[in-house]
Amino acid sequence: MTTFAQRAAAILPGGVNSPVRAWNGVGGEPVPIASARGAWVTDANGREYVDMVGSWGPAILGHAHPTVVQAVQEAAARGLSFGATTVREVELAEEIRARYAPAERVRLVSTGTEATMTAIRLARGATGRDVIVKFAGLYHGHSDSLLVAAGSGLATAGVPDSAGVTRGTAADTIVLPYGDENALTDAFAEHGPRIAAVITEAAPANMGTVTPPLGFNRLIATLCRNEGAVFVVDEVLTGFRAGPAGYWGIERDADLATGVDPWQPDLVTFGKVIGGGMPVAALGGRADLMEQLAPLGPVYQAGTLSGNPVAVAAGLATMRLLTDDVYAGLSRTADALATGVSDILTEAGVRHAVGRAGTLFSVFLGLAQAPVTFEQAAAQDTAAFGRLFHALHESGVHLPPSAFETWFVSHQHGHVEIEHVLDAVRAWANSETAHP
Repeated sequence: MTTFAQRAAAILPGGVNSPVRAWNGVGGEPVPIASARGAWVTDANGREYVDMVGSWGPAILGHAHPTVVQAVQEAAARGLSFGATTVREVELAEEIRARYAPAERVRLVSTGTEATMTAIRLARGATGRDVIVKFAGLYHGHSDSLLVAAGSGLATAGVPDSAGVTRGTAADTIVLPYGDENALTDAFAEHGPRIAAVITEAAPANMGTVTPPLGFNRLIATLCRNEGAVFVVDEVLTGFRAGPAGYWGIERDADLATGVDPWQPDLVTFGKVIGGGMPVAALGGRADLMEQLAPLGPVYQAGTLSGNPVAVAAGLATMRLLTDDVYAGLSRTADALATGVSDILTEAGVRHAVGRAGTLFSVFLGLAQAPVTFEQAAAQDTAAFGRLFHALHESGVHLPPSAFETWFVSHQHGHVEIEHVLDAVRAWANSETAHP
């Protein structure tokens, strides 16, 4: 009898339409998901799981939130696509700018990859330079110049870059260890006049969740400003998810509390949450830079479905529901789960570390402290994570199928869901230490 995985593999490369959905990092055959509601997903066999994937971030309100669903249904009834500007895409852009001040102008696109690709093109066009600086283990989508020493799905697959990326493209990308101030300073000293941009995740979340070293983002901003390079901050995962103004907002608030002027990105990319589960992403930034995009400037970017009215409806409804109370609840839930998991593993004698960035967290098995660099993250015990993944799956918890991913909470994760996850982790930890 043909399994679903075999059927999928017969038509889809690897049986999936995005590599991270494969269970290559944990072993076994992926189970197709049939539906989701609130904090739960249901597979094609009718089994329910507490969801810690959250569609890789967008389901911040929980799945199928009635207000968001209603907004999508009403938008669809008015027409699926117009190929023309709509009022609501302007409203979504205004909502982004109201929450994230450095996004003085906003260009909506369909995917995070498209947003970061456009940011790099814009930086090169604005500076007349070619070289891009990125950090090992950080993932910015699958455009050619950024598929060098990438994280996330590539980390799971154990490959640092991708076939099909030319030597010339790779030669224009400098890859540095994340958090290494000396390496960054040296790169500017040697290549400064050639550097078009430095791109970084506001807080790394594609080699597991990593807290940025204190002052590292500020150093990037300072070096870019002094050398005339563009500072690109990727908040596709963290934007409006780590906190109300993304991870930039967390560092901004910390700076203001100590009387320090906050650092500013020149360009910033968003995705995930701003689409509310639909394909919406965005590039924002300084007005003088953004207005070098066509039709005002010489840097070309276009998209037939950019600002799609149905997708924008989902994003706008989601953003308007993200109140301070919702973020406070998300923070409490993330604290309860991250601390609870850590306490259980400590009590059972399972070596581990927890990485945090606002409401995002990851559990690194086999490490004594949370990693900063990709090399440190790669030293975690991925085999143990595979055992944890399958044990929790059997207990009704849907984890990301990779040790290099973030665990996502939603506004619908309540006491029942938290205890369900903690009970499953406790059972695994006790079994793991009883039968090493």
